[in-house]
Amino acid sequence: MLFMQYYFYILYSSSADKYYCGSSSDLDKRLAQHNACRNKSTKHGIPWQIVYTESFVSRPEAYNREMEVKKKKSRKYITWLISAAG
Repeated sequence: MLFMQYYFYILYSSSADKYYCGSSSDLDKRLAQHNACRNKSTKHGIPWQIVYTESFVSRPEAYNREMEVKKKKSRKYITWLISAAG
């Protein structure tokens, strides 16, 4: 049986000084899509870089974490998460 990981991630754009939260099973591919203007929400912040990740064993867990962080609508919480990860 193949074990697949899913990720909750936070991107940062220094040009726009913004964060973006998402989830995916392939971080490298997803980052490339963000930086290739394939996402309406991130096309104005290129280049994006991954600044935080959490891994999960299922897609729903990663998505639920994404929604949990987005629901807070708090840049302060996001910066705390990133700094706490070290």
